[in-house]
Amino acid sequence: MFNKYQHNTVLLHEAVNSLKIKPNGIYIDATFGLGGHARLILSKLGKNGKLIVMDRDPLSISIARNILDQRCYIIHDNFSNMIKYIKQLNLLGRINGILLDLGISSVQLDNPDRGFSYTRNGPLDMRMNNTIGYTARYWLNHAKYNDIYLVLRNLGEERYAKYISKNICEFKKRNYIINTIDLSKIIIRSYKNINNYNKHPATKSFRAIRMFINQELKEIKLLLSYIYYILSFKGILSIISFHSLEDRIVKNFMSPINTISNVNLFNINQQLTSEINNNKKFKFLKKIKPSLNEINNNNRSRSAILRIAQKID
Repeated sequence: MFNKYQHNTVLLHEAVNSLKIKPNGIYIDATFGLGGHARLILSKLGKNGKLIVMDRDPLSISIARNILDQRCYIIHDNFSNMIKYIKQLNLLGRINGILLDLGISSVQLDNPDRGFSYTRNGPLDMRMNNTIGYTARYWLNHAKYNDIYLVLRNLGEERYAKYISKNICEFKKRNYIINTIDLSKIIIRSYKNINNYNKHPATKSFRAIRMFINQELKEIKLLLSYIYYILSFKGILSIISFHSLEDRIVKNFMSPINTISNVNLFNINQQLTSEINNNKKFKFLKKIKPSLNEINNNNRSRSAILRIAQKID
């Protein structure tokens, strides 16, 4: 089943090697995706080692269930809920390493039915778990101008957030926004001079809406708020981020200052701006970026940053 999906796992060997796999250790791949990292971890584990894999995407879980390996335990849920399952498994403080790859997979991006693509027409969905929660279509058609503007400005860092939000609201007065191309066209019309931009004009807005719909920054902060209790002494935390806001959260958590700076996380009715302090219980080990060869072979890896920290208390 896996072979029919084409996906290049970013920083595959660097991420897995960073975990310093012990043959009989217990590890968590909290973002299974299409299983590239998980399969390599399993290949390094001995017969008494264990790997817990998590993902919120039903497709990823269906792929994971094809791994017929008694050492592999599968959880279909958001990684922010990890501690609930680790408690149930009586594994608090016993996990030797945790890996998160915060990127969206090529399969998700390239499938127009998922609604992530601004160049391929499809339903305006954008949910990582497309069986629960509200869609981007629902939110956009019911959100007020200020809600849309704040998401585009703060999560997308979109310079034309005002114009795009205004044009979305004007469009809604006449029509229902249904498909990805509907939204993409509104965004393109909002740009002052489209010829001056290297990226597609809808890139930042689509990413911002996706991050909001899936509460991606909130997910990271929730996990980091209790990660200490899951890892064993000298356990490794390895996180691959692809966006400056994600990386800022991870970097500040792992930095000598040991705090996460205030980052606006948008909910329909509230903002979360609380800080997370790891109380110097983690030591930053290393930062790794993709090699030029990997970037040439997989352009989507160009913005990836792997940060590695170790629990020291």
